[in-house]
Amino acid sequence: MRNSKKISISPKATIKDAIETIDKGVMQIALVVKNDCLLGTITDGDIRRGFLNGRSLADKIEGLYNTTPLTGTLGQTREDLVQLALTRGIKQLPILDDTGKLIGIEYIDDYLRGPEKPNTIVLMAGGLGNRLRPLTEKTPKPMLTVGSKPILETILESFSHYGFRNFYFSVNYKAEKIRSYFKDGSQYGVSISYLNETTRLGTAGALSLLPDSIKEPFIVMNGDLLTNVNFERLLNYHLLAKAEATMCVREYKLKIPYGVVKTEGASIQEIIEKPTQNFFVNAGIYVLSPSAQKLIPDNSYFDMPQLFQNLIDEKRKVCSFPITDYWMDIGQPNDFDQANSEYDEIFDV
Repeated sequence: MRNSKKISISPKATIKDAIETIDKGVMQIALVVKNDCLLGTITDGDIRRGFLNGRSLADKIEGLYNTTPLTGTLGQTREDLVQLALTRGIKQLPILDDTGKLIGIEYIDDYLRGPEKPNTIVLMAGGLGNRLRPLTEKTPKPMLTVGSKPILETILESFSHYGFRNFYFSVNYKAEKIRSYFKDGSQYGVSISYLNETTRLGTAGALSLLPDSIKEPFIVMNGDLLTNVNFERLLNYHLLAKAEATMCVREYKLKIPYGVVKTEGASIQEIIEKPTQNFFVNAGIYVLSPSAQKLIPDNSYFDMPQLFQNLIDEKRKVCSFPITDYWMDIGQPNDFDQANSEYDEIFDV
C-alpha cells in the first residue's frame, strides 16, 4: 500500500492546486481529505469536465470531485481489492480503517504487473521532430503531451506493466527536457540510463553506445509511437523463433485510384478497377539479440533497416512480428491530433 499524503488536498483547494498535486504523483489522482477522512477523489477527467463547464484554475474544487469514490478496507485481501477495482475499471483504491479514516492507497497496477524481466528496453528519443514544428520548437517530440502525459511516459508505463524495469533513453535534441522529467526513473519503479548522441546517429547508431554487459535480447522502440502491443508476447516470440533480430510490422493498404492494366507486349490481358495492394511496413519496434548489436558500427550514423539488411545478407535469422494492436506513429500534425482524440479510448487514464 502506498502513502497517500503526497496526493492529498484540502476540500478548499483550487483546481490549480489539484492539477499540481496530480502532476507530482504517478497515479493520476488526488484525494480530497479533511481531518484524515476521505471526502472524495479528483482526476484529470474531472478537471477537464470542469473546464468544459466554464470552471477556471482559480476556482475551488468544490462540486468538481467525486464524493462517492470506491474504497477498500484493511480487512480485505489483496485478491479482493484487485477484483473490486477491476470490476469498476479503476486503478486506484483508497484504503480506510475500521473507523473510516484514510490510511493509504492501493495502486492496482502494482499487483497486475508480471514478474520482473532482466531484458533491457531502449527508447529512441533523440529526433528533431521537424515535421511537427512549431510544436517541437521548444519540446522534443517524445515529450509532447498526448492524453494527459508525454508520449514517452505512456511508452514507459506500457513496458513497466509487462515487468520491464531496465531502460535506456537515447537522447540528443533538447535532451535536458527528458532528463529533468524522468530523472533516474525511480519514481516509476524502474531504472533509466541515458545514451547521449553527440552527433546524429540514425535509428540504430546509438545502440553502439550500450554497455557490453547486456547479455539478453533487448527491445528497441521509437519514442514517438503509441501502441498497446503486448511486449511480453513480442519478446517470447523472438525467443521461441531463436531469431537474432525481430521487427514488428504492420499491414498497410494502398488503394490505387485508377484502373490497373496488365499487359503482355501490346496486348491487354486484364483490367483491375481501383485495386487495393497490401504491404507490411516497419512499425518501429524491434527485438535484437546481442550478436546482432555487434554489427552496428561505433558512433556512426546507421539506420535500423540497414542493420536488418546486413543480417539478411549474412544469412542470419531475421523474423517479422505482425501487429494488429493499436499503433500510431506521431509524425505529422494530423497524427498528433488523431492520437489525442483516441487516447482516452485506447489507454487507461
